[in-house]
Order: sequence, then C-alpha cells, then structure tokens
Amino acid sequence: MDPELEQASVGDGKENLRLWLRFLKTSRMIEAQLRQNLKRDFDTTLPRFDVMVALSRYPDGLKMSELSGLLRVSNGNVTGIIDRLAVEGLAERTAVPGDRRAFRVCLTGKGQIEFQRQAVAHKSWIDELLQDVTPEEATALETRLLSFNQALEERSSQFKTVSDTETSARPC
Repeated sequence: MDPELEQASVGDGKENLRLWLRFLKTSRMIEAQLRQNLKRDFDTTLPRFDVMVALSRYPDGLKMSELSGLLRVSNGNVTGIIDRLAVEGLAERTAVPGDRRAFRVCLTGKGQIEFQRQAVAHKSWIDELLQDVTPEEATALETRLLSFNQALEERSSQFKTVSDTETSARPC
C-alpha cells in the first residue's frame, strides 16, 4: 500500500481523496504497461492507437476537428499523428466539400488491418492486466463509473455555463 494511504485512517473524511489517488495510480500503471507493450510489439504509441480506435468506429471518417473533440486533445496533436499515419499509408485525408480548411480523415484498408492486429493484442493485454477482476465486478464497476461520469459531465457543463457568463461579462 502507498505510504500516504497507509497513514490515513478510515473515517477521517479523506476517503474521496484516497479513492482519487487509487484511481490515478491504477490508471497510470495500466497506461504505462499499454504504452510499453505498444512500443515493443508494434513500434507505435498510445496516442496513435487512440486515433486509430476513433477512426475505426467511423468508417466514413471524421473531420479533424471532430476527431480532436472526440479524443479531447488539440487539433495540433491530432494533425501530427494523422500526418504520420498518412505517410505510412494507414490513414487518408480528403477535403470536405464547401469548407476549404476542413479535411475528413479515415483509415485506409491497410490501416484497418493494422488496427485490427493492434486491437486484438490490446484486448489481450487488458484481459491480462485485469485478470483478478471478475465479470460481475467489472460490470458493477463500469456501471458505477458511468453514473459517476455522467454526474461529473453535468456538473462540468453547469460550471462552463456559469464561468462563460462570468467571463463574457468582464470588462477588458
């Protein structure tokens, strides 16, 4: 157990903080292992894999802005990854009719095949990393986290609305 978590006693009002730290540590450990495995087995990165996952779900492609919004990263981050995927023949860009600045991106046939190879390995790595979690526990945790995420998104949108109003009302 983490030393900072060991020192805290149950019922001291810090349960949420400890839970957050545990989520963060677990997430970082899983992510680090996935990054290592992707590099070792496919000479690729987790952000590239994430882009390919997103594109695999939209066979007709996505506009670059839609892709960056879906992944919650900047357009610049997505552009660099798409540039490299395109050079390797794994993705292609096409102009969006009526919008000179916009491009639609999709996986090529080669990209779809490569993504499937990586996705199979990724699933086996996740299964191995989470082997101590029963299907019932996984379902219960997923349900609880989904509910929690929805509540956070609602609070986040309420906060955005309030802070956007406050920002627009401020003098320059």
